[in-house]
Amino acid sequence: MSNENKQSLPGVNEKPKRREMSRRQFLAYTLGGTTAFLAAGPTIPMVRFAVDPLLRKKDEAAMVKVVEESKITTEPKSFKFQAHQVDGWFESDPEFEAWILKDEQGSVYAMSPICKHLGCTIGWNNDPSTPNQFMCPCHNAHYDKNGKNLMVAPAPLDEYEVEVKDGYVYLGGLKPNTRG
Repeated sequence: MSNENKQSLPGVNEKPKRREMSRRQFLAYTLGGTTAFLAAGPTIPMVRFAVDPLLRKKDEAAMVKVVEESKITTEPKSFKFQAHQVDGWFESDPEFEAWILKDEQGSVYAMSPICKHLGCTIGWNNDPSTPNQFMCPCHNAHYDKNGKNLMVAPAPLDEYEVEVKDGYVYLGGLKPNTRG
């Protein structure tokens, strides 16, 4: 076979060309990389600042000393207390209220004074027509001693976590009512 009979295929006998980066491509890559690096500098701390409260582990609600156990009876009494609260970077000590009483077995329990209907503050025995009941003055919602909803409200009153220690009643966070 002679070389004349061979058909030449394009690119078979040619040396491969080396692709070089043009000045324009080099400048575009360099400026693009530098811009991305400089933009990341202020952006990363801003994103971290915005997301940090979501990433922090939530602490269990601390138990707060409210009242001496000897002052608690089977009749509900309202007690106010302060609890330390952290909301993102804002720390405060707002005042809370709880209705605290003992059941027939002598166990202490506490309920939230916030009506489950529209969030008004309830009172105990504040209406002569409904004795021995919690009543909401806004829309006539009624609850029994255990916080069970009797009228209007869609759910029972929330209950505080309670701990009795060294003669004092300590309250923690709110939880759904287990009594009503």
